[in-house]
Amino acid sequence: MNVTLNICEAMREEKGTEEEEEKRETEYYNKDFEWEELSAEVENDSSFSHHLIPFFQLQPTSSSSSPSSPSSSIPLPQTQSDSDAWKRFHIRHSSGKFFKERRYLLKEFPELVSCKENSRVLEVGCGNGSTVLPILRGNENVIVYACDCSSEILERAKEIVGASNVVAPRHRFHPFDCDLSVTGFPSWLACNQCRDLNLQTQTCLSDARINNNNKVNPDDSYSLKENGCCKGGVDFITLIFTLSALPLQEMPVSIRECFSVLKPGGLLLFRDYGLYDMTMLRFEKDQRVGFREYKRSDGTHSYFFCLDIVRDLFVGAGFIEVELDYCCIKSVNRRKGKSMRRVWVHGKFQKPF
Repeated sequence: MNVTLNICEAMREEKGTEEEEEKRETEYYNKDFEWEELSAEVENDSSFSHHLIPFFQLQPTSSSSSPSSPSSSIPLPQTQSDSDAWKRFHIRHSSGKFFKERRYLLKEFPELVSCKENSRVLEVGCGNGSTVLPILRGNENVIVYACDCSSEILERAKEIVGASNVVAPRHRFHPFDCDLSVTGFPSWLACNQCRDLNLQTQTCLSDARINNNNKVNPDDSYSLKENGCCKGGVDFITLIFTLSALPLQEMPVSIRECFSVLKPGGLLLFRDYGLYDMTMLRFEKDQRVGFREYKRSDGTHSYFFCLDIVRDLFVGAGFIEVELDYCCIKSVNRRKGKSMRRVWVHGKFQKPF
């Protein structure tokens, strides 16, 4: 009798363990430690003091100049050089092995799975498709438009998506060359009238951009596939480790551009580097180019967000905050036996109806 009871208890414990494992795999998990504890540790460690002090960039003397604050005293915009650095980066790391598929994405943003049929997603800064692939796999009825500043990496993304087991990739995956920080989004995605009036059914053949030879710009080819209408905007925008690649002073314009092509009620899904992430603490003092901003040796830029800055940026552009939190994960390097504390910012922002 006791043996039978012990077996039953063991079976119940085993079943409970399986249920816990299944629950952890199906739910978005984001807390191995508290960000406040890491913050206190970093701010009381003198070896990290160079990350905390104000950053003052010397500006040309002029009668109209005013004292700079720690958050605004950053280098003058160098948008083209930033873009060129990322293009070179993508050429060096064009292999699909460098960027792993972001399989956690649909757990973090389940709206991408449960959305209505033919929902349109705009992936900004798509790279080689590491964000695009799980979206296309997770929802066979979604259409993804994906842009990047590097034409070379877009070709690589086409190859990777085309070679995958994604259903109908040619009809559901539409990559296009666009440097958000330089040109903004093309008019075929949302014409000026649709942006201004939030109309999704407005016919706007006249808004298709024409080049000097009176031929439709290749970027506008999608607009002509639907009776000359622009797309009228998108239902979702994903900004996954993209915004941090821009200097802080260029972010508001880029976020407003995202706001303008998102349909009313649409969601912007955000994930990026958080304040005191392990990678931030590895930067040396001479790599600082602003307050919480750094330049890598290859010329690429990285900013590390606190929640207040993210909130100010998106709410200031007109978004409604739906979710905003730190994602704090311990990552273990088994080969070196080291535990690394990673910090990312997770956010969902909605465009008002």
